[in-house]
Amino acid sequence: MRNLPNSDWLAGRGIDRRAFIKQTSLALLALGPASAALNWAWAADASPVVAETAFGKIRGVEDRGIKIFKGVPYGASTAGANRFMAPVNPAAWTGVRDATQYGPSTPQGFGGVLSPAPELGVPKLKNESEDCLVLNVWTPALKDGRKRPVMLWLHGGGFVTGSGSAPDYDGANLARRGDVVVVTINHRLNALGFTYLAELGGADFAASGNAGMLDIVHSLRWVRDNIEQFGGDPNTVMVFGQSGGGRKVGSLLAMPAGKGLFQRACIESGPTIRLVEKDQATKVASMLLKKLGVNKANVRDLQKLPVEKIMAAYLAVVMDMVDADQMTEGFAPAVDGKFMPQHPFDPSASSVNADIPLLVGSTRTEMTLQYSNVPAVFKLNEADMRLRVKDIVGPTSDAVLDVYRKANPGATPSDLFFLIASDHNYVAPVIKIAERRAALGKGPVHLYYFAWETPVEGGRLRSPHTMEIPFAFDNVKISERFTGGGAKAMALADKVSDAWIAFARTGDPNTPKLPHWPAYNATERATMVINDASKVANDPIREQRVAMSRVLNLA
Repeated sequence: MRNLPNSDWLAGRGIDRRAFIKQTSLALLALGPASAALNWAWAADASPVVAETAFGKIRGVEDRGIKIFKGVPYGASTAGANRFMAPVNPAAWTGVRDATQYGPSTPQGFGGVLSPAPELGVPKLKNESEDCLVLNVWTPALKDGRKRPVMLWLHGGGFVTGSGSAPDYDGANLARRGDVVVVTINHRLNALGFTYLAELGGADFAASGNAGMLDIVHSLRWVRDNIEQFGGDPNTVMVFGQSGGGRKVGSLLAMPAGKGLFQRACIESGPTIRLVEKDQATKVASMLLKKLGVNKANVRDLQKLPVEKIMAAYLAVVMDMVDADQMTEGFAPAVDGKFMPQHPFDPSASSVNADIPLLVGSTRTEMTLQYSNVPAVFKLNEADMRLRVKDIVGPTSDAVLDVYRKANPGATPSDLFFLIASDHNYVAPVIKIAERRAALGKGPVHLYYFAWETPVEGGRLRSPHTMEIPFAFDNVKISERFTGGGAKAMALADKVSDAWIAFARTGDPNTPKLPHWPAYNATERATMVINDASKVANDPIREQRVAMSRVLNLA
């Protein structure tokens, strides 16, 4: 499953590959830029507040009843001798450390979905550094003996880009609404987080292929050891994330190192069925070394190179692999037999954290976001639509189209394309995750299908990728450019955010504001269809699901 059309498909339609990537990158950056410049102005009555951590005291602010701490170190710098290594604790500090500004994001280069890539005209994010193992906390109270659920957010951007510091991830409304503690984190990504060097550099580099995921585990250890100081319960921790963040949650479920550090999991539009096999991961690492002129006998030289040189080589490798699925063939977690013993959901769901309740789902037209800066795709004629559908599903395209036409009477060619592309890349794999996870017969699974359509841009985006985020965070006003911020969006956020909070607290998303939401199984396939008037439907897109599962060979 590719996130972007391949170069042959683009060239055949007169679309420049690099221009398409640039447009897509800009569209997604506009939805969640991750810059240190994005620190919100505090309210006039905001006041300093000090908290204790295992490494020293930190000073944040109290703003409208919520205590906020930003840029808090949970690990040491990953530069130099720590590059490609498992994370370690930060050095303790004396005095009171300022925690009122977001910390650095990991260095980021173009990775197939987002940039920065100056030669493509996509701006470099501010405040990037290998000293990026930082987190942010929003809490109603400090060290008051309460046992509040902890909601730890993993940001999107595949495994290649992004930050926990985007304004859409501001946790104040969620903390205030649910009396919960919200945590967002930064961690290593792309080549810095997922270059598998164990076969080339030996046992010293055993962690390199999953360093970015081990950073997440390390942040959970920080939560375990510190969150009571912030009014949270280390035994009621929910990890949740969207897109790449959802993929990280899925990957975390398969990691023995994460066992016992979280008790709930939520995957929003993050279909991580498979990761990167060891042989492929070694191949990609070898390509990186070749670009850098480093012999495998001198792998440690990678720790001495300027990070800019590594990122440039990484960019070059990705451009050579632009037709590859970056989630299973590029710089992404490796099934290394140690930190990641198996694929998260293939051939079955991993049993490592089988007892943890899972909330999982996707949006109806995920792919409208990826094409938001390609206007022609929103005005397809029949012939162009058929070409695009054939490129996605292959020789069965006519049969697949018949299924989708029958299931969606009155749909335009563009409507059909977006539904097929969305089901292929996200919806059908996410449903398969729910099915395989439920088959373990341990932790309950609840499945949703987000069908609410945003009114922005004349409604052309329908139910795009990332749509769940502002509703789960109760941030429809902060994300007004994406939700419209109107009364309907506010009313839906009231329901969705409460369901996510209930799940964090109990492992069950049921609240009085939504219809009864049964757990998912492969017989009834109960699904919460989220809309202005949400409803539970059994297997609501059955014909589409069956057709796309065949295309994807998802038995």
